[in-house]
Amino acid sequence: MSVAADFKMRLVASEPLLGTFVKTPHPSVVEILAQTSLDCLCLDAEHAPFDRVDLDRGIMAARAGGIAALVRVASGAPHEILNALDLGAVGVIVPHIRSPQEAEAAVRACHYGAGGRGYAGGTRASGYVSPAIGQRLIQTRAETSVILQIEDVEALDHLDAIAAVAGVDAIFIGRIDLTVALGETDPKAERVLTAVSEIVAACRAAGRAVGMFTPDLGEIARWRAEGAGLFLLGADHGFIRGGATQLRADVGF
Repeated sequence: MSVAADFKMRLVASEPLLGTFVKTPHPSVVEILAQTSLDCLCLDAEHAPFDRVDLDRGIMAARAGGIAALVRVASGAPHEILNALDLGAVGVIVPHIRSPQEAEAAVRACHYGAGGRGYAGGTRASGYVSPAIGQRLIQTRAETSVILQIEDVEALDHLDAIAAVAGVDAIFIGRIDLTVALGETDPKAERVLTAVSEIVAACRAAGRAVGMFTPDLGEIARWRAEGAGLFLLGADHGFIRGGATQLRADVGF
């Protein structure tokens, strides 16, 4: 089974998956993190300076290291999704999904077909060969993880409809953006926690997997119990800073 197919199978089954965000657009960072026991990495093309070449090299490093690489695309624009998937990402996280119509458009852009992803045979995603079209259509359906990010107040009025959209594999909760959107500054504010619980409940009722970021690792048991499976926690920047800070503390001067 391919890395992409294995990741998707585990994702939709809501198995516990642990990953981190990659903010530094250099393949060495991905190469190093691929040597860890993490289940996946997410190259953050929304908030970090990844261009097409950076994504190309980062995804190549992930595939060489045998780790699943997601891309959080800059937007739901079809060309952003096409780029990430053609380069060989196992899936995409599409930010700022506010309505079922936006969810449907994102799903459509992830798959080949009328109005959907433009077809190309000889990409990294296809192993640089051009398989029979029918075979490739089946393969991408089985391997591409479509993850939609909810982080806006507008989405809270459409949770059931968004979660019900066919082709959505998981909903990822953008906790910090959601905090700000709700007019809060503390991601542990009661109305933020209530909103997160409502999102998780709507997704589980629709049979969708749930992913999230949480700033407090002590919350993980709670969200696992409520049904979340994918946790993208921390980032390479934090690991570097934390390691340097710990080194100073360990040295003692």
